[in-house]
Amino acid sequence: MSEVFLTGWHRNGPDSFTVSAQWPRSHCFYVSEHGMYDPLMLCETARQTFPLLAHAAYGMPFGYQLSWRDLRYEVDPSGLRIEGTPAEVELRVSCSDIRYRRNLPASIRMHIELVRDGVPFAVVETEFGCHSPEVYSRLRAGRGDAAGMFLGAPAPTSPVPPGLVGRGRDQDVVLSPSGELGRWRLRVDTTHPVLFDHPVDHVPGMVLLESVRQASHALNPSRGPALPLSMEVRFNRYVEFDSPCWIEAEALPGESAPGRHRLRVNALQGEGSTFSAVAEMADASVFRGPVPSRI
Repeated sequence: MSEVFLTGWHRNGPDSFTVSAQWPRSHCFYVSEHGMYDPLMLCETARQTFPLLAHAAYGMPFGYQLSWRDLRYEVDPSGLRIEGTPAEVELRVSCSDIRYRRNLPASIRMHIELVRDGVPFAVVETEFGCHSPEVYSRLRAGRGDAAGMFLGAPAPTSPVPPGLVGRGRDQDVVLSPSGELGRWRLRVDTTHPVLFDHPVDHVPGMVLLESVRQASHALNPSRGPALPLSMEVRFNRYVEFDSPCWIEAEALPGESAPGRHRLRVNALQGEGSTFSAVAEMADASVFRGPVPSRI
């Protein structure tokens, strides 16, 4: 199966849509734990609705660029069970706070409810910007040539041991050691077939979400595999290829539920914060038996 999870869409109203998706029973990067789908596959599925609806429903021309501004999601693990056939997922999308420039969308906020077998199991709130080539060129200040920036990206730095971050292969690791507790250098491997499936001029948002998950594992390696059941993320700046980006993480006190813990992650590049996140992680071993519903 390709990296495109979406299979179709239709319009329900002026700013209301249904998008269909299919999740494979196994995936080379979004790896299942204890018979559960990876919640970051949910995030990637939601992210794929941005270009689909921006182009097909709102008429955004090809050549325009999208930028992720924020993301909040929460998933009920009962909807993540892997069964005998690929999961058919319905995304019920409502768009709001749509700003237009010259009759074309400049930004769109989406509320997405994910449904499986008629039962809602996750919600996503997110906003993205839509930029004409001229606007994007100004925003990127000479860094907007995807082919050139991608070709000139430095070789990836050395990874931390894969087992430290819940991974089985070096190529899937997005953190490099820094020598400091709770701090890592973001590891960017532009040859990765999933995270970089086409040339881009900056580090994609899904790499940053993966860094949150891996930072959680690295903070608590004794916990074993964990599922990111919720995140609140703010994307502040583009993460560039040509200078180090530092991932700093700290555990937040208390447990929201047995087997669940929270952490805060900040990413720094140059003089500023590129993104920040708060995530709730759940020990995957908790889900070996029946999964209680939360949503």
